[in-house]
Amino acid sequence: MNTRRTGEQWETAAADYLKAQGMQIVERNFRSRQGEIDIIGYHQGYLVFVEVKYRGTSAKGYAAAAVDGRKQRQICRVADYYRYIHDLGDNVGVRYDVVAIQGGQVQWIKNAFPHIYTRSR
Repeated sequence: MNTRRTGEQWETAAADYLKAQGMQIVERNFRSRQGEIDIIGYHQGYLVFVEVKYRGTSAKGYAAAAVDGRKQRQICRVADYYRYIHDLGDNVGVRYDVVAIQGGQVQWIKNAFPHIYTRSR
């Protein structure tokens, strides 16, 4: 099975898990030229941008650790663009979560990192 298909299956599993926990999913695989966000939804009054990471084993490291500073900055840039094109002002509470799936075990890390402000290029 190729990695893209595997990723899609685990993203679907993560979305199902989040829905069961009360998140209202509004978009999946939002893409822009800045990058992609796996899941966007609302949970407990926040607009939540979710990165899903899967690792079958720990041979290549832990799933949660794969969301490094570079990836966090990219997610924040895409989230800023999403908020801009949907006319969501600064008054909307935003949260960045990670769903880490390691060997089939799901870990939902709420508020995994703060917003990282980047200057435009």
